[in-house]
Amino acid sequence: MTAVTSKPTAPAFCEGIQHFADDLPDFETYGKVPVIGEGKKAIADPTDAASVYQTMLAADALRYLTLQVTASKQSGHPGGFASIADGIAALVMLGYKNLITEVGHHAPGFYSTVFLDRSLEAMGIETVAQMCDRFRETHGLLGHLSGQIPGLLNPAGPLGQGQHFAMAGAKLNPGTLFPVTIGDGGLGEPYIMSSFGHFHTAYPDVTNFLPILVWNGYSQEHHSMVSTQSNETMLAYWQANGFEVILVDAKAFDDADQPGDYVDSTAFSSKQRFAFTQAVLDATDRAAKSAIGGTLTVLIIKQLKGAGVHKRGAKSHNLYPGDSLDKDYIVEALQARALTPAAWDLVRTNFERSMGGPNSKAAVTESVLPVPDVGALPLEEFAIGGDKKVATTAMGQLVAHVGQQDPQFVVTNADGNAASGINNINQALKIIHPTPDELYFQQPQGQVYEPLSEDACAGLAAAQALFGARSLWCSYESFAINGLPIWQTVTQAMAELRRPTPSTITLFTAGALEQGRNGWTHQRPEIENYFAGMMRNGNVFPLFPVDANSIQACYEWALGTQNKGITITASKSPLPIRTTLEQTRTALQTGAIDLQSTSGSKVVVFAVIGDMTLIPVFEAAEQLKADGIGVRIVSIVNPRRLYRPSDVAWESASQVDGDFLDDAGFEQLFGGDALIGVTGGSSAMLEPVMLRSTSPRDTFAWKRGDTAGSAAQVMALNGITADNFVARAKSLLG
Repeated sequence: MTAVTSKPTAPAFCEGIQHFADDLPDFETYGKVPVIGEGKKAIADPTDAASVYQTMLAADALRYLTLQVTASKQSGHPGGFASIADGIAALVMLGYKNLITEVGHHAPGFYSTVFLDRSLEAMGIETVAQMCDRFRETHGLLGHLSGQIPGLLNPAGPLGQGQHFAMAGAKLNPGTLFPVTIGDGGLGEPYIMSSFGHFHTAYPDVTNFLPILVWNGYSQEHHSMVSTQSNETMLAYWQANGFEVILVDAKAFDDADQPGDYVDSTAFSSKQRFAFTQAVLDATDRAAKSAIGGTLTVLIIKQLKGAGVHKRGAKSHNLYPGDSLDKDYIVEALQARALTPAAWDLVRTNFERSMGGPNSKAAVTESVLPVPDVGALPLEEFAIGGDKKVATTAMGQLVAHVGQQDPQFVVTNADGNAASGINNINQALKIIHPTPDELYFQQPQGQVYEPLSEDACAGLAAAQALFGARSLWCSYESFAINGLPIWQTVTQAMAELRRPTPSTITLFTAGALEQGRNGWTHQRPEIENYFAGMMRNGNVFPLFPVDANSIQACYEWALGTQNKGITITASKSPLPIRTTLEQTRTALQTGAIDLQSTSGSKVVVFAVIGDMTLIPVFEAAEQLKADGIGVRIVSIVNPRRLYRPSDVAWESASQVDGDFLDDAGFEQLFGGDALIGVTGGSSAMLEPVMLRSTSPRDTFAWKRGDTAGSAAQVMALNGITADNFVARAKSLLG
């Protein structure tokens, strides 16, 4: 094979390709006609020699593009995807393009895949040159997958997340295959197998997801932790977790005497490379049919990391400054993978025809998933000043209604709904469990998903919302941190998403103030720092209902939104009713509500987040009133509305929400002679008020947890007392 720098007869999309081959062996025999025929969605016969040959060409095309794109910016990750390029090519040729990955580092390979099938034309990328120009650039192809790339189904960043998207997709789309590539570096994350296990136990009939282990022996900078395992050990691991295992080991086809257990198929002779590709194509076909046919299946492809690109092993993982398109080892690798113009045209034709067209039009996530109309919620408005009510229980009634109207709706909880005052959800919707037991409201067909893993809870709930269905993730505030990485990933993807989808909603109960006897292990409201930081993202809305009426209005609003991340934080203790439904509906738009105002010589404003924290604030108000000082108690329900528009990246969100309280409205609520912010959580949540207020001001907030006999004692340990409020108010007033 010889290489030249240009071909005037190349298809237009090839503009920018650095190297073309003059000819390819056997192309005249096996490459004259696309094996995915016009009007077809997949190859007819995976054992056909032409199908195998054209799959091999597709793998070379993917490796070529992955390396050229990354080298064009001297950054990015070509090596990991290179070791699974044959598997991705096989999936596409077999008509399976609802592709998911757990590995964000494979992004350039997935971009190459959807470039070849013309999906990237939806974002103005029509040529290789344009793809290179926009790789790792603003409004282009970012370094890891996001929600904005046409034809790609899921975001990918932190390891251990991709399986949630595959399982949610399979649950929502019976009969459709959702392959998910999992790196052997990521396999060390405990979440992957445990989440597979719980999901399969809960939904034994949902098997149309296909994990594909990319077993290449290396992680980012060293050997992977499973690199020393034998094939038998790896088989036993997956089999012990209930999987039918189909393994293809490149080593079995090696005729180049490569050392070690992991080898590069592109170094084989033409005959053996053909045999390896045929084995991958056959294994992928069998694995896909097995998964769709009702058997929990895993496909393992064992091949050296960096196969067919510039370096091998961990050295192939990342490109650094200097790894440019004119570097000798980059040039040599590109020339080795170079195709003729006719071969490029052939590969593109097959990719475009696969699954019925470009993934930007054919993938399940490219259209809105219909959701049932849940009708009017059964709101129950409690009388102000009447009996105390548990807010979470009031919301539970609404959640039960939603589930009864929407069969796809799922509620997830790791620590038990009953412990959070929402056992009414279990009673109405039933915990999914293979053992029927009326005492615990569990049965095989239910809508409450309860793995003892916050990652699995957040993962399924958030992934289901991203893929178009309603869900609710419930958690103790103190434990939710373990599930937040995927929730954050999904909310960011929703901000970029090119279609509307139900917001991902959470209910965080059993706040730190209620968990006195449990001590600091159950007192972790620092989680609110996470949401406070995310509020500036543009589509994240932490909500703090005041009472059992307020929480119903919060959930009502959240259900009607799209592409938002909405957290609802409330106590599970019986608390006073202080508001009407309509007052909270107003507060959801303005950000806050005036609960009580008294006049005096001077006015102290209390800006309060939370429900239980209002108790000492009202006590302080009485003391101040007795001293002739006016008090305004303002409950902050939706703090994101209290930022200035310039504080938040709201304009860049695909489903824009640019409602913020104006200066006049802010002054009406928070203007006074002194301002005291009060929260049982992170002081960061009060930032919007503290930024805008010009009054002398101070903050009372969570410091740390300890064992205590009551919520009042926990608050006292953190300085959140009426006496402290009064003393500080008088000090601020001078």
